Amino acid sequence: SCVHTENCFVPISEIIAVEETEFNKKQRNIGRWHKMAKLHAFTVYYVKKARNHRWRCSDVTFWCADEPLCNQWIQALKELLEMQKSRPKQLLVYINPYGGKRQGKRIYEQKVAPLFSLASISSDVVITEHANHAKDNLFEVNIYKYDGVVCVGGDGMFSEVMHGLIGRMQKDSGIDQNNPKASLVQCNIRIGIIPAGSTDCICYSTVGISDPVTSALHIIVGDCQPLDVSSVHHNNTFLKYSVSLLGYGFYGDILKDSEKKRWMGPMRYDYSGFKTFLSHHYYEGTIAYQPAKHTHGSPRDKESCRTGCYICKKSEKELAEQHKERGLKHEEGEEEWKVIKGKFLAINAVNMSCACPRSPKGLSPAAHLADGSADLILVRKCSRFDFLRYLVRHTNQDDQFDFPFVDVYRVKCFQFTSKLSEDNESNVMDIGKKRFGQFCRDHPACCCNVVNSTWNCDGETLDSSAIEVRVHCQLIKLFARGIEENCKDEAAYSQSTIEQLL
Repeated sequence: SCVHTENCFVPISEIIAVEETEFNKKQRNIGRWHKMAKLHAFTVYYVKKARNHRWRCSDVTFWCADEPLCNQWIQALKELLEMQKSRPKQLLVYINPYGGKRQGKRIYEQKVAPLFSLASISSDVVITEHANHAKDNLFEVNIYKYDGVVCVGGDGMFSEVMHGLIGRMQKDSGIDQNNPKASLVQCNIRIGIIPAGSTDCICYSTVGISDPVTSALHIIVGDCQPLDVSSVHHNNTFLKYSVSLLGYGFYGDILKDSEKKRWMGPMRYDYSGFKTFLSHHYYEGTIAYQPAKHTHGSPRDKESCRTGCYICKKSEKELAEQHKERGLKHEEGEEEWKVIKGKFLAINAVNMSCACPRSPKGLSPAAHLADGSADLILVRKCSRFDFLRYLVRHTNQDDQFDFPFVDVYRVKCFQFTSKLSEDNESNVMDIGKKRFGQFCRDHPACCCNVVNSTWNCDGETLDSSAIEVRVHCQLIKLFARGIEENCKDEAAYSQSTIEQLL
C-alpha cells in the first residue's frame, strides 16, 4: 500500500510510460518507508494538463516492500499501454534547421527526443538541407513502415510534408493530381507538428497552443484529428494544397511585400500589413461557388469546432451519403453554381478558423476542421476606415461579418476569374483556358499601371490569377485532438497527481 497527500484519476490513454525505479535515483517521499531493508518501486509518467491547453509530462512513484506485487503492477500497466493501438511506435521526423529562429534542431533534441525515448518510440530523423527536401524524400522512402510523419518547423515545413505525403498517396493509387475533379485517396499516415517556425497557425488551430512539448505529448498518446484539404488548380494543372488560408487581395499583397523583407524577421508582417492597408488596392473579378449543402453549421454560428466536434461528424456522414446516392452520376454537373461579380479588397477562403495569439477567434470563428467545406469571405470595396473596422474585429469578440460590405458563404468548391479574364471568356465556368497574369485594378490615388495581386496559400505565394478550388473532406489526419473545452476545469483537474492505487 502507499499513501499520498494528493489524489486524482488519470486515464490510461494519458499515461506516457511506466518504468521500474531505483531508489538511489528517486529518494523523495519515502517518509515512513525508510526503516525497511529493501524497497521496490515503479514510476508512472503521465500527461499533466495546465492552462491554455498546455500539456506537461509529470510523474508519480509508487513503492512497496513486496517485489512480486511491484512487478505485477508494472506488468499490468505495461500491458494496458500496449493495448493503446493508436499510439505510434515508429516515426519519420523531418527537421527544418533554418526556419523561424533556427531553433528546430535544438528544440527536437532537447524537448522532444527525450519524451519519444521515454515512450519507447523509435524515430528516423532527416535534417532538411534545401527547399522541398522533405517533399521529395517522401516520394522515395518506404513510408508504410512508419506510424506517422513528424515535421519540426513552421507552417511552411508542414505544408511541404503535407504535399509530399498526399502526392505520394495519389501516386501509389494511380490518381492524377492534375485532374481538379479527381476523388483523392485519404492519407491514413498521421502528421505531427512540432512548432518551431515564425508562424504556427495550423498547430495553434488544432491543438490550442504552439508549444513543442504539448505537441510531442499529443503525438505520444496517439491523438487523431482529421483535416480538410483544399486543392488549387489552374487550367487543369495542379498548383497547391491549402489547409488554412487561401487569400487574394489584402492578405496576398501582405505576403508578396513581406517576402522581399525576410531580413526583418517576424516584424516584416507588421510592416507589410501597415503598408498594404495604406495602399488600399482592390481587384475586380467574378466568383462562382457551390454551397456546401451537406454541412450542419454555418459561418454565422456561435458553434466553434472543438474536440470530437459533432458538426464535423454529422457533415462527414451527410457528405458520404450524398456521394453514395449519386453513384456513377457526375458529382457536380447538375448542381447549382452561384455567381458574384464585384470589386474586392480581400477574397479569403479558410478551411479552419485561422486563430492565432493576435486573433484568438481567427478569420472565421465558426469554421470547422473536418466538415468538408471552406468559408469563403468576400470583403467588397469600401473606405479605409470601414476596412479598418473590419480588421479590428479579428482581435475582439464582435461579429466580424456584421458589415454591409462583407459576405461569407460556406462552400465545397469555388472558381475565381479576374475582370481581364472575364473580358476574354464568355462563361465563368470556362476559366483557366488561358493563363492571365494580371488583375485589373481601379485605384485613382496611384498612377501605376495595372497591378496583379498574389494568392496567399498557407503563407506561400501563388501567382496564378484564374483558379479553381475544391475541398476534400478529411483528406489528412494529424496527431492532435482539436481544441478541448473547459480548459479552466482541466487546469483545476490537473493540479493533483495520479490516484493512489496500491
